Amino acid sequence: MLKVRTELPPPDQLTVDAYERHLRAERGLSPHTVRAYVGDVVSLLGYVRGLDVIGSGTPPAQGDLDLAGIRAWLAAQRSAGTGRTTLARRSAAARTFSAWAHRRGHLESDPGARLVAPRPHRALPSVLRQDQADDLMRASQSGAAERNAVAMRDHVIVELLYATGIRVSELCGLDVGDVDMDLRVVRVIGKGDKERTVPFGAPAQRAVQDWLAEGRPELASAHSPPALLIGVRGGRLQPSSVRRIVHDALKAVPGAPDLGPHGLRHTAATHLLEGGADLRSVQELLGHATLATTQLYTHVTVERLRAVHDQAHPRS
Repeated sequence: MLKVRTELPPPDQLTVDAYERHLRAERGLSPHTVRAYVGDVVSLLGYVRGLDVIGSGTPPAQGDLDLAGIRAWLAAQRSAGTGRTTLARRSAAARTFSAWAHRRGHLESDPGARLVAPRPHRALPSVLRQDQADDLMRASQSGAAERNAVAMRDHVIVELLYATGIRVSELCGLDVGDVDMDLRVVRVIGKGDKERTVPFGAPAQRAVQDWLAEGRPELASAHSPPALLIGVRGGRLQPSSVRRIVHDALKAVPGAPDLGPHGLRHTAATHLLEGGADLRSVQELLGHATLATTQLYTHVTVERLRAVHDQAHPRS
């Protein structure tokens, strides 16, 4: 979208620049979220200004940023095969931008306020059964028992992801000082720079203690950051490396679905609810902005119970 952004009329470019500053400075959104929001706005403005940003052969709207223009932009993307979830996100981006632009005086009215967004399709996430999660932890612990620094670090990764349900970006952002070993909690900076405290259990505590005492010093250098998790060259471990580590670790569990770090987050939430935790507590632990996101996991537990019922009940 960089090329499209430079082809926008100068007033639109200034508006996009101001909107990007608003997202970064005032709303405190992550760089990834800012890029996504700004990209959607550039696409929308490019379309209504007559630029073929969709690539579907559909003629651009060539009009003003009004409700008809937003609808035409979304319809063109739908014709190009864009999925419902992406369309829902882009509808939300259009509404957010038009509301901001109206408040700042860039638009006389707020066309997005009358936009009805498509409902995203929310597929149930794949999760591990509790016995599979136990097998994963045992296999990981077995590798760490050899006191190899990398294996000890990888064991900390799967233990903390499952014990806390934190996001992979949050895990990689942890510093050593963010872990309170006495209280068994981690201080996490989540989406929107919101801070929360998440507890973990004794197995994760032992894994972290061993890693800090024996594993991390072996990989750390004089130039290493204060990151809890570091790579073989001493730098902060990246989310892409954590994803590979989790995928590889799950290969040791027969019959387990191929999950990434987010799959362990789903698993932690599901097992908490199955164990009797209430939705509000799980929402706070996971750092969800709304309870509706957490409620997805109640459907997971119902589906799992239904599968057991269908298999075991004589009149299912």
